[in-house]
Amino acid sequence: MVIQDFTDMQELESIISNWSKATGLAAAAVSVDGKYISKRYNFTDFCTKYTRGSKDGLARCEKCDRSGTGVYRCHAGLFDFAVDLTVDGKKMGSVIGGQVLPTEPDEAAFRKMAREIGVNEEEYIDALQKVNIRTEESIRASAELLGQVLNHFINAEYAKYKNKDIASKLTSTIEETNQLVAQIKEKTEGLSKIENQQKILALNANIEAARAGDIGRGFAIVASEFGKLSANSTVLNVEIRKIVENISDVVTKMHR
Repeated sequence: MVIQDFTDMQELESIISNWSKATGLAAAAVSVDGKYISKRYNFTDFCTKYTRGSKDGLARCEKCDRSGTGVYRCHAGLFDFAVDLTVDGKKMGSVIGGQVLPTEPDEAAFRKMAREIGVNEEEYIDALQKVNIRTEESIRASAELLGQVLNHFINAEYAKYKNKDIASKLTSTIEETNQLVAQIKEKTEGLSKIENQQKILALNANIEAARAGDIGRGFAIVASEFGKLSANSTVLNVEIRKIVENISDVVTKMHR
């Protein structure tokens, strides 16, 4: 199961988008295997077009992606972050971003970086000038806040998903129970027919025993016991019907 299976992705996108607008930091949600599962917000040309746009720069960035956790300084000198998204203690993905400077940049150092990764120095510096500057403290606080909000959100979404699943299974169980109750009622009706036949047989046996006089005395005892059995069956059938009706009432209330 992945985040997209149970999460309102439109709402998740809205949270990340609004957070990025408010903080000026880049952000995106990724799956466990590092693939983007949301749009990329506030991603800078400095990172995506130039640094990752070069072979050497991309290799360095991917190394940072694999090893970076929390808030960290990337190889290019910008601050990035990576916060785990977990459900029931299991990592489902991450929210990553940052792409901001903690202080005014050292232009000479970034020109050196441009030469190392093989990109145009002037274009690299021009892109650098458009990168937002935020204090390390504000970056950490912002990253932590986004992680808390998204983790709370996806866990709430997962809880709703599980509740729906439980409700669906409960509905299925109720339907099965109703079918069983119907079968019990049908069988109970069959017992009632047998009970009536027993009463008739007991009555006929008593009549025949009376006609036979002394000779039918033993037959009369059997007829009497048969009558008691019929009476007991009546009591038992009444109790069974009451129990079945109680079960039916409980199941009906569960279904409402």
